[in-house]
Amino acid sequence: MTATDPGAPTTPVWLRAGPPRARRKPPLTLERIVELAVTVLDEHGVEGLTMRLLAQRLDVTATALYWHVKTKDDVLDLAVDRVFGDVPVPDAGDDWMEDIRVLVRAWRGVMLRHPWAPKLVGRPMLGPNVLARTEFLQSALVRGGCHGLRLAVATRLLANYVIGASLTEATWHRSADPDARAAARDHIAANADAYPTLDASGHLDDTRWDDDLLFDEGLDGILRTAARTGTPE
Repeated sequence: MTATDPGAPTTPVWLRAGPPRARRKPPLTLERIVELAVTVLDEHGVEGLTMRLLAQRLDVTATALYWHVKTKDDVLDLAVDRVFGDVPVPDAGDDWMEDIRVLVRAWRGVMLRHPWAPKLVGRPMLGPNVLARTEFLQSALVRGGCHGLRLAVATRLLANYVIGASLTEATWHRSADPDARAAARDHIAANADAYPTLDASGHLDDTRWDDDLLFDEGLDGILRTAARTGTPE
């Protein structure tokens, strides 16, 4: 019998395999672009992120990419705001200083996980995640008595502190030479006549005080200053 013979046995229609379907790409969305941009930035840094590489990794044309973002700067702004979304916004408690400590410690942690981010935080920060966390920070400072100019100064002090500390720590952690810090410390010790105070203070000696302790002590100093100067106007 031939396959066209009506008397030939056939597989029931319900059991027949359908024709193979071409695998469909997931739709290109702004969310996909930003998520992949964060991944590429984590792998290659700001200099390694290009629109061409991003399009290749997304398996799309550059033209398709430009329907969603106009420039690399757009991508960087969106990526920074995306990682800020990983900083939990605490519930406001009775201790405004502790609320700020919780927020700022988490902020530092996110910056260290994404070491490309601190250098970009000086860009205009108008994304919803950044603004929500800045709103929480300032509201806590207001509860501590900071207003007007004092509020602006305290906000800048805290922001610059966490950005600067994160950038410094990330630079040391990314060093190709794991002994770079020890070598720097040895250099100071070997030239103690030129740098007696640095040598005596243990500058760059991370066996004396680790980064977490130094960060927390600095943060507490800023908060104590804010508490002393934060008087209602």
